[in-house]
Amino acid sequence: MEPISYLQAIILGALQGIAEPFPISSLGHAVVVPSLLGWNIHQNDDFFLAFLVATHCATALVLFLFFLDDWKRIFHGFVRSLRGQATPRDTDARLAWIIIAGTIPAGILGFALEHKLRTLFASPTTAAIFLTINGILLLAFERLRRRPPRPDDYGGDADPRIARMSFRQAFAIGTAQAAALIPGISRSGVTMGGGLLVGLSNEDAARYAFLLATPIIGAAGVLKLPELLGSAGNGVRGQALVGAIAAAATTYFAVKFLLRFFETNRLSPFGVYCIVAGLFCILVFAL
Repeated sequence: MEPISYLQAIILGALQGIAEPFPISSLGHAVVVPSLLGWNIHQNDDFFLAFLVATHCATALVLFLFFLDDWKRIFHGFVRSLRGQATPRDTDARLAWIIIAGTIPAGILGFALEHKLRTLFASPTTAAIFLTINGILLLAFERLRRRPPRPDDYGGDADPRIARMSFRQAFAIGTAQAAALIPGISRSGVTMGGGLLVGLSNEDAARYAFLLATPIIGAAGVLKLPELLGSAGNGVRGQALVGAIAAAATTYFAVKFLLRFFETNRLSPFGVYCIVAGLFCILVFAL
């Protein structure tokens, strides 16, 4: 019997592609949905971890290609800064270092804590509890944001506004992303919330979240590729490929939707969703 069917792979892959950019925790949904549907799939199963590697790599690849022109500019700015050719007004050079400042702590903490946190908070009930907490955090971020939304928030170029963040603020946001290692806490939600707290608009905070997620998710996926290619991937590589394709498709449309959505909307609807979904799951798992 297959450890995961192709239909399950498509559903979970599509869910990953939606829940990763949306501030609703892809890992939390990957834990609670199989339990809700009665599937014999658990977060710490070797084959499931191998499957998730493929879907995460697909998500990172789509994010990279979606912002490819931006990444080219940012890379050239980074090279200029290394050569000492960047001016104080070189937005791309500063944005490169703002992304690096947010990536380093997230990468180090992720590498050090991922296995421990994944093992400690592996149950669907725990994931549902933290999904509820994630919803509360999203509402709190909107409540505590530095400034209210403005009608012209989405006008002009977002990158200079993002680049005005201090390195300490970017580092703090990157550090806070370690909470996303707990199933139920959203990486993009924490990043967007941090952006709101330092004065970004919802759209600019979402853009920074997507740019920051690309190297973090991509590096994590590449480092774990041996799991998919090794014995843990036996019997699931075909399903992983199908799931990755589904994740790639939904990631593209999710990012496109969210960038438009956050021009005029807030995190609040996602906060309400997480609270309702989390409480519902807690009730179901308790019965």
